[in-house]
Amino acid sequence: MKRISSRIAAIAESATLAVDAKAKMMKEAGRPVVLFGAGEPDFPTPGYIVEAARQACGAPRFHRYTASAGLPELREAIAAKTLRDSGYRVDSQQVLVTNGGKQAVCEAFATLLNPGDEAIIIAPYWTTYPEAIKLAGGVPVEVTTDEGTGYLADVAQLEAARTSRTKLLVFVSPSNPTGAVYPREQVVEIGRWAVHHGIWVVTDEIYEHLTYGDTEFTSIVTAVPELADQSIVLNGVAKTYAMTGWRVGWLIGPRDVVKAATNLQSHATSNVCNVAQAAALAAVSGDLSAVAEMRTAFDRRRQTIVRMLNEIPGVVCPEPRGAFYAYPSVRGILGRELRGRCPSTSAELADLVLTEAEVAVVPGEAFGTPGYFRFSYALADDDLVDGVQRITKLFAEAQ
Repeated sequence: MKRISSRIAAIAESATLAVDAKAKMMKEAGRPVVLFGAGEPDFPTPGYIVEAARQACGAPRFHRYTASAGLPELREAIAAKTLRDSGYRVDSQQVLVTNGGKQAVCEAFATLLNPGDEAIIIAPYWTTYPEAIKLAGGVPVEVTTDEGTGYLADVAQLEAARTSRTKLLVFVSPSNPTGAVYPREQVVEIGRWAVHHGIWVVTDEIYEHLTYGDTEFTSIVTAVPELADQSIVLNGVAKTYAMTGWRVGWLIGPRDVVKAATNLQSHATSNVCNVAQAAALAAVSGDLSAVAEMRTAFDRRRQTIVRMLNEIPGVVCPEPRGAFYAYPSVRGILGRELRGRCPSTSAELADLVLTEAEVAVVPGEAFGTPGYFRFSYALADDDLVDGVQRITKLFAEAQ
């Protein structure tokens, strides 16, 4: 008899967290590793949010179980924040507070998918989506994009992937791992396509505040209001407020879907940590001045890393319009001799870069598109420059 169930054994480890863990172990051992791996802002959580958590620690109310769906005042605040930031009007009963954005992702798929249902995901995709779909019994169906289209999928590609078993589309803009942002007209086209075919849209909006230049975020549910009854919006405080470790996310959807997901959560984790919820309440209720400061820094780093990467022969990096990731093609380096090795895949090349240059990047295999690297530029400016310079020097040796 197998010790591990087939369902769990089929799940792949999070590649981004695996790279981050290995790199941090090297760093703790005294090696000067530059970390481009995990998507995590390098800023501290704003002080007013931390203070709200401190006060919550002393409140006896938060020493006890609270509602599985979330603190009532936080659910109300999330509904208000959603209207403020994306123009989407919902009530608090349509909000479920989760233990980070990943739990929202997993519960959305678990609530919607039956065994054999197909879920379209656009590659490059965040590494968790296909694993969470499979865990829910669904079948991920990939639509692949590349740098030639700015990593944007069109309706024709989605239609080619649609079958009688298609239940949902995972739509992400701004995107992890590419930083791609869909223009409004394309968002409308995709939303109307989903409405026409009765396809659910699970839209991840966690990078909604991180767009640059004249690029604007468009919520697909706001752009296509008739989609509201067949959509789930995922979000959280992690990226916008530098709160990755606080573990507070949420999903928004029709009341019956939210109630079903709440039932699941009541058995999985009960309520989210009350102190973290109090911190999230301060975050979503406050202004966005701290967010604006972080965005300014990310934009500066974005411009630097794109320029430096495109100066490396064999590397092609489209300009990311949102989030804090660059996703260059490194196919021009593959198959060439480098430090006595001849990496034929981006995974092998990433391992060589970590070993020889002491720079951690995530290979494209993790995101469904071999031949690429993902760089998170949410790190200090000097570290960013140093890390890319090390890669530049290493790749110059390729023969």
